[in-house]
Amino acid sequence: MRIRFDGRVAIVTGAGGGLGRCYALELARRGAAVVVNDLGGAVDGGGGSTSMAQAVVDEITTAGGTAVANHDSVADRAAAQRMVDEAVSRFGSMDIIVNNAGILRDRTFAKMELDDFQKVVDVHLMGSVNVTKAAFPVMKERGYGRIVLTTSSSGLYGNFGQANYAAAKLGLVGFMNTLKLEGAKYGIKVNSVAPTAATRMTDGLWAPEVLDAVAPEHVVPAVIYLCSEDSPNGHIIEAGGTYFARVAIVEARGVVLGPQATAEDVAARYEEIADLSGSRTFDSGLEIATTILKAVSGASGNADGP
Repeated sequence: MRIRFDGRVAIVTGAGGGLGRCYALELARRGAAVVVNDLGGAVDGGGGSTSMAQAVVDEITTAGGTAVANHDSVADRAAAQRMVDEAVSRFGSMDIIVNNAGILRDRTFAKMELDDFQKVVDVHLMGSVNVTKAAFPVMKERGYGRIVLTTSSSGLYGNFGQANYAAAKLGLVGFMNTLKLEGAKYGIKVNSVAPTAATRMTDGLWAPEVLDAVAPEHVVPAVIYLCSEDSPNGHIIEAGGTYFARVAIVEARGVVLGPQATAEDVAARYEEIADLSGSRTFDSGLEIATTILKAVSGASGNADGP
């Protein structure tokens, strides 16, 4: 079954180059009308230009697709609302958001200025929140929506010199985990992609001989699937170099220590507590709370019962 987006309207933020450009081109090729958003600034968020977004729009229209350029900053709430309003007024709908815009201000935490920490959070985390917040009522009213957030292996696992970026990227996973629950009854699905690719933001990281292997085009299949009608809900997909894997937060089986437990008891049994063999995933905080209550009431020693 071929995935198509005929009649769908998509916003792709940070789509003036790299991954965002690839997403926008493919969505348009598969029939979507696309709002190509890009501030046109530098990797650190400075400056701005209309040329990057417009160049991608020109590529799309030359190929017979439908697109319009938008140059607003996702970090500006009013601008995010204008972006969504433009999509609805121009194309009559708002069905898909790919929150891809981002900046880098890398430095070790000890040397990092808090303004640089805040700016990265404002663009990655709050930028995604701003655009999604503006679009959510439209999707809710229509009974349909697909939202893709961009997390990162840096957020999932950590990366030296990227405390600001990592905090924002893992924050998006928490955002997804709640929004997947709140949007489900309205036909809105929310997922995340953790891409690995050679782009402006990773310039100098990759050796020349591997650039083709980690081209941004290789991430596109995962994002297109997450934008589709048959997408999962609340999943993280790691994607890069034609490698795809679901990532999940897992929890060990757990140990019930009883009401008189001490720190020494935790220390004595920490090997069991930390044992991830037989680990599980949970779909909500309520589910884990229910599991804990069941384990405590059973007092079996393991959280999932005898």
